Amino acid sequence: MKAVTRSPADTAPAAPTAAQLFTGFLTLGLMGFGGVLPLARHMIVEERRWLTAEEFTDVLGLCQFLPGGNIINLSVAIGLKFHGVRGAFAAILGLIAAPTAIVIALGAVYDRFAGDPHIRHLFAGLAAAAAGLLISLAAKIALPLRGNPAGMAVAARCFAAVAVLRLPLLPTMAVLAPLSILVAWRFAR
Repeated sequence: MKAVTRSPADTAPAAPTAAQLFTGFLTLGLMGFGGVLPLARHMIVEERRWLTAEEFTDVLGLCQFLPGGNIINLSVAIGLKFHGVRGAFAAILGLIAAPTAIVIALGAVYDRFAGDPHIRHLFAGLAAAAAGLLISLAAKIALPLRGNPAGMAVAARCFAAVAVLRLPLLPTMAVLAPLSILVAWRFAR
């Protein structure tokens, strides 16, 4: 049997405490306003090494299939993994505390200055930056699939169905999730 070696970047340090989960997700909530998923992957995989790249992709895949926001689901899943309900509560509270206060404040400002073209241009620029971060995240998530042509084919079909053909996500996932399980099972033998 061949020994499996992992690079230092793939090894996970000790499990984070509930306080570290809270502060980590609080930081994400403050830094990644409107597009936190790329920053979440960086923090969780590369910076704090709570999960490996493969574990992150697996957890994110599950979180995308579940109802609700992906990052909300991700914070709950990671919190549950390390500290059960207490960890899930700490992670989600950290994630939503600051953005909730910021949204309320921005809503009040926007309500006051909605007619100003500078404000409209500001929000258009923020939307473009969020789109760029999302494309970057997609490329990083696809990296673990580079040696898996069957997985890449399923991912490409999902992209084509949702982004190109504009099919609804839920029916697309209802078809592609069993297909991807079948493909993974077939090629894992």
